[in-house]
Amino acid sequence: MTEDDNTALIEEARKLFSGPISFLKSAPTLDYLPDMAVNEVAFAGRSNVGKSSLLNALTNRNGLARTSNTPGRTQELNFFDVGDPLRFRLVDMPGYGYAKAPKDLVKKWRFLVNDYLRGRAALKRALVLIDSRHGIKDVDTDMLDMLDGAAVSYRIVLTKSDKIKASELVAVTQRTADAIRKRPAAHPEIIATSSEKGMGIPELRAAVLEAVSQG
Repeated sequence: MTEDDNTALIEEARKLFSGPISFLKSAPTLDYLPDMAVNEVAFAGRSNVGKSSLLNALTNRNGLARTSNTPGRTQELNFFDVGDPLRFRLVDMPGYGYAKAPKDLVKKWRFLVNDYLRGRAALKRALVLIDSRHGIKDVDTDMLDMLDGAAVSYRIVLTKSDKIKASELVAVTQRTADAIRKRPAAHPEIIATSSEKGMGIPELRAAVLEAVSQG
């Protein structure tokens, strides 16, 4: 993609995310999934990675995705419609890796997420959020393994990038790139973001639009 093409994509994405975006529904099981009318991009991340805050920054809305002081609270797939007429959907997946979650809840999460990833033809990409202060942890590796196994294209998004020094951000970005290099479903480019400072948000919007525009 040329620089002009990228600039045009960022502007198109900015306009789209400034338009109508609304909560559609929650799906506690696959029986509640909406019809596959448009393409979807899903957001995955461990509890406390800042997923809700990033979704709110992405859509320029304070309360679209609920933020909670209780990690692991969301145990459903939450769907959001973008555009009028409808262009695509964002899917907020339940956070993973919360140590105090009951085992039956963890099992339920794994079945729900795995079945959604494997059986959702409308899903064009997953965005896996990684805390830039910590890098990829074992629970993140489990998620990447699940995505690779389901053959779902995914891209790493570093969160809270304003919380570390620029040199540390460069280092964690490189370590992350090295870790995913041989993974079959991983997008090679990593996006560093900050929901508080707005860092990387235009690029993330463009990445979402690019993903849903494929096929």
